[in-house]
Amino acid sequence: MSSQPVSAPTRREQILREAARLFAERGFHGVGVDEIGAAVGISGPGLYRHFAGKDAMLAELLVGISERLHDGGRTRMEEAAAAGLSPEAALDALIDGHIDFALDDRPLITLHDRELDRLRESDRKQVRKLQRQYVELWVGAVQAIYPELTQLEARVAVHTVFGLLNSTPHLSGSSALPDRETTAALLHRLARGALSAAPAGAAGAGARAKPQGSVRT
Repeated sequence: MSSQPVSAPTRREQILREAARLFAERGFHGVGVDEIGAAVGISGPGLYRHFAGKDAMLAELLVGISERLHDGGRTRMEEAAAAGLSPEAALDALIDGHIDFALDDRPLITLHDRELDRLRESDRKQVRKLQRQYVELWVGAVQAIYPELTQLEARVAVHTVFGLLNSTPHLSGSSALPDRETTAALLHRLARGALSAAPAGAAGAGARAKPQGSVRT
């Protein structure tokens, strides 16, 4: 299968990427429009051709990543179902998608933790709604493998795994993480191990199971 060419980021995408990095490093109020503009090679006032202001950038960052996680998770589940993949393979796909986010969008994790309350109420409600829907995708995937779990137990397990995967911004320094492939594999094992420990008396079962991609019979 040939890979699709990666298109260069648009100016709007460049602005959002640098705004996320700067907001995460210095806090929302610690960054000025001029600094964001300088990071992408345009004047501060030039940013207003793309965004109404910093508040609009923050809203697009946090609502946008919530949409991307939810839509990506739903697509992975739909593709797994269409391909007749096992519940284990469907869960593995969800985990891999979240790991990509945790490794590639660490500034957005920091922004969500620190700045979500700065959004206007309508945007904050939209973020929360998308997050709930995303969690329920995972709850369904987990219960398909561990039907003995109640919805509440599965939901707690899912939130626990999110906390584990979303811890990557707290690791600082150039040597804090192994190479990306090794880190992704480690995070995947930890996530599956945590979920496999949720059912009473089933600890370790999922950790011993190899990811499956075969059609269920």
